[in-house]
Amino acid sequence: MWTPGDHVDDSTQSSLVSGYHPDQPIEFSHKLHAGDRKMECEYCHNGARRSPVAGIPSLNTCMGCHKFVNTDADAIKKLNEHYKKNEPFPWTLVHKLPEYVRFPHKVHVLAKDHQGQALLKCQTCHGPVEKMTTVEQWAPLQMGWCIDCHSQTKEPATPFKKATTLAPITCNTCHY
Repeated sequence: MWTPGDHVDDSTQSSLVSGYHPDQPIEFSHKLHAGDRKMECEYCHNGARRSPVAGIPSLNTCMGCHKFVNTDADAIKKLNEHYKKNEPFPWTLVHKLPEYVRFPHKVHVLAKDHQGQALLKCQTCHGPVEKMTTVEQWAPLQMGWCIDCHSQTKEPATPFKKATTLAPITCNTCHY
């Protein structure tokens, strides 16, 4: 468990900076999949609605389509090699928070306003992914940025009720 003064490794720290853009083992275009093909983020990142981590899609998800689509492309051949060997694909994480931060995707993805409408879209934190050829860190994902969002008013004050914010602003909301 992290305590003040502990070292945060450089790979985690660099991923908290807007513009972080690691090399990937193959070209993967979110613009093609999410933008041109209009695939919902949660189709591939299905962990987002039911667990703390959105996760990197499994090869089963990729190969569900790519057994039939664009099978002659070098990138798909590389995916298929790993799939046939039942090996995970070595993607490099783009959005990685320090271990002492708890960020439950599920809570954010399922958050609704007082009228039952979604409060957040994936793009709120991840930026216009549907326009990105390769994904990069869009928001700083640092504490102040998160607090600014949590502090926004969800429901205005009335004569008999205080205003409510989008989320609590206490240490244990995000930290273990």
